[in-house]
Amino acid sequence: MSSENLPQSPEQSPEQPLRKPRVAVVFGGRSSEHGISVVTAGAVLRAIDRTKYDVLPIGITRDGRWALTADEPDRMAITDRRVPDVDQLADSVEGGVVLPLDPSSREVVYSEPGSVPKALGEVDVVFPMLHGPYGEDGTLQGLLELSGVPYVGAGVLASAVGQDKEYMKRIFISFGLPVGPYLVIRPREWEQDESGARARIAEFAGEHGWPLFIKPARGGSSMGITKVNSFEGLDEAIEEARRHDPKILVESLLRGREIECGVLEFEDGPRASVPAEIPPVQAHEYYDFEAKYIDSTPGIVPAPLTPEETAEVQRLAVAAFEATSCEGLVRADFFLTEEGQFVINEINTMPGFTPISMYPQMWEKSGVSYPELVDRLLTAALTRSTGLR
Repeated sequence: MSSENLPQSPEQSPEQPLRKPRVAVVFGGRSSEHGISVVTAGAVLRAIDRTKYDVLPIGITRDGRWALTADEPDRMAITDRRVPDVDQLADSVEGGVVLPLDPSSREVVYSEPGSVPKALGEVDVVFPMLHGPYGEDGTLQGLLELSGVPYVGAGVLASAVGQDKEYMKRIFISFGLPVGPYLVIRPREWEQDESGARARIAEFAGEHGWPLFIKPARGGSSMGITKVNSFEGLDEAIEEARRHDPKILVESLLRGREIECGVLEFEDGPRASVPAEIPPVQAHEYYDFEAKYIDSTPGIVPAPLTPEETAEVQRLAVAAFEATSCEGLVRADFFLTEEGQFVINEINTMPGFTPISMYPQMWEKSGVSYPELVDRLLTAALTRSTGLR
């Protein structure tokens, strides 16, 4: 890629008006949710108001290289049931983008082997559209804190807690939020004593019944999850979960309706959106990856709940946001059991963010349009300092 094709550092003379804030949209990443991250970023790139912001798209490849990509959101969609990839979008197979590590400078640099590094200008705020480990779990947030660059969404602690379902549930329980039965199998336990781990799962199943859900403890987008109805297939389900995370979570089936609620931080604090209901998807036993992104049916927004039920799920969603010290946004996922009780399943600190994703849809029905939602998150990030706050 020749240097003349690179994004140029915004220049400013004393006579010119103040330059627009520069947004680095970071997407892709090393997790199994790489493709969904690219899809999400494409929607955000399309929605950012270019009269208010300059944009620098940065894709992280599956092997961790930070690549400069073209600002072409139309190439970042699911096509023929296949998700896109940063390697398909990168301007170079070798060039890399480097964020500053000096808090006194926000200058981003691009370099290729054998070429002089090229300054791309300062970045004022990062919109991290990464899902899963190596991005949504506090790792990128920590890098941005060290760099002194503001960013959209949850900080280091909330991002880490929001990714690790074990500690998420522990915090919910400590704050008195209703959580379903679960069991954690840690890496060392499975690697050193498989029979002992199976015995614990058998005891759990004896207490709570089959079927069970076996899932990665630190995964998302419903990847690596298997529903098992008996011991037959249990080992296969564990290995599938461990392909995504060596720590696994075992959960009992909660019979009821799947309800989601969005939380967005306003100037006076977090507020909840109208809730949505996720209807069953034909040909899928549960809300897995294919059901969520490939064969999905529209969610019901707002969810058909009583006023009392709506108020309760909104209260619980905001309480989960506060309990985990979140910032910016959260999607909280619940079950409304057959007994009429809301049970919180998990929160997502960077939920799916395409216009047809549930989080934007819930806020659309709550009076906040998709472009306004993106703008509000950027505005809030630009006014929030890094470091202790």
